[in-house]
Amino acid sequence: MVKPSLLLIISQKENKDNRGSVEFQVVSFTNKIRRLTSHLELHKKDSSSHRGLRKLLGKRQRLLNYFSKKNIQRYKELIRGLDSREKKLVNLRRNNI
Repeated sequence: MVKPSLLLIISQKENKDNRGSVEFQVVSFTNKIRRLTSHLELHKKDSSSHRGLRKLLGKRQRLLNYFSKKNIQRYKELIRGLDSREKKLVNLRRNNI
């Protein structure tokens, strides 16, 4: 689950400054993904929503890959705040990146 403090900080900061930042986009995609996931729990045969969910997951994955290459410290902070990709952090520690 998204920690409210991180979500509020990013949304308030980025709302005024720059909504195009990677952090804001990742948080936005994460919120959309969680909403779609809860929708699909009720409507299992909604194939267009399944497709939309897969597209959002791919976009978020590409953004996170880009962000991890650009700024590893801010990437780790974002991932810790979202609590969504613990496995990726473990892999980064193993590779000493």
